[in-house]
Amino acid sequence: MSSKIMKALRFAEFGPPSVLRIQEVEIPEPGEGEVLVQVKAAAINPSDIGNVAGRFKRTTVPRTPGRDFAGTIVAGNRHKGEEVWGSSSALGIVRDGSHAEYVVAPAETLSRKPQPLSMAQAATIGIPYITAWASVISTAQIQAGETILIVGAAGAVGQAATQIANWKQAHVIAADTSSDSIPGAASVVNSKTEDLRERVLELTAGRGVDAVFDTVGGSMFEPALRALRVGGRQVAITSKGDPRVSFNLIDFYHNSSRLFGVDSFGLTARQIAEIESELQPGFETGVLRPPAIEIIPFEKAAHAYNQVATGQAKAKLVLSFD
Repeated sequence: MSSKIMKALRFAEFGPPSVLRIQEVEIPEPGEGEVLVQVKAAAINPSDIGNVAGRFKRTTVPRTPGRDFAGTIVAGNRHKGEEVWGSSSALGIVRDGSHAEYVVAPAETLSRKPQPLSMAQAATIGIPYITAWASVISTAQIQAGETILIVGAAGAVGQAATQIANWKQAHVIAADTSSDSIPGAASVVNSKTEDLRERVLELTAGRGVDAVFDTVGGSMFEPALRALRVGGRQVAITSKGDPRVSFNLIDFYHNSSRLFGVDSFGLTARQIAEIESELQPGFETGVLRPPAIEIIPFEKAAHAYNQVATGQAKAKLVLSFD
């Protein structure tokens, strides 16, 4: 590195994307068990918007946001020049994140970039696929031949969960706000125009689904819960709108239903590393595929944040540093 200065996206106060500024800061030094990565691409996730807005209690400012990235190792206790992708629950929260030309990350949270993927594609793996795996595999423990209802299946996490469930030979019923087909889903339920529970019971011959992965929460929480078979399990990761939900407790316990919460911010570095290791062969073989992306020059990072915040982005936005 000829210079010890880099460009980074920064915020000194919480608020909308307009609080973000590209600034020159010192390139960080990796500590024990860490590596310095020259970032080639970094995805923008909805949680990054929430982070800048001040929705996460642990975030301190000033801060560089961003959790997901792909790049090349330039210093630390792994091979220099190795192309990697990574994500960390600490990045952008209690330590500077990946929306910068360089980022320091725990070495164990980095995986070798899958050969079939570009840097920009590899940068999208992080939060969506790690969260989906932690929910569908680690928590719901979906098995081959089971049926899972994925609520919000058209979103990034929902798409990742659908691919993972298919990989594990489970059947997917997708629910979203339109009737558009979703790759990998055997059926799609339009949650705006159809009764979710009734439609799921029709699709499962009255039995209900073995598991629900709810990426929406709010008003969708109870209908999804009521779509479970006896002894089924539901995993929730968020709640859009009102965070308080209600359901019939008597029906819940008579059905022997099980309810789980998964917080990707609560995953340890070791847990993230283990999930990345499980995901790696899926991307190497093409069983798992990254989402459609739109590459945005780093200089337009604040504008890209605004696109995500206002729902204008039609694909996964990825900041490019080349």
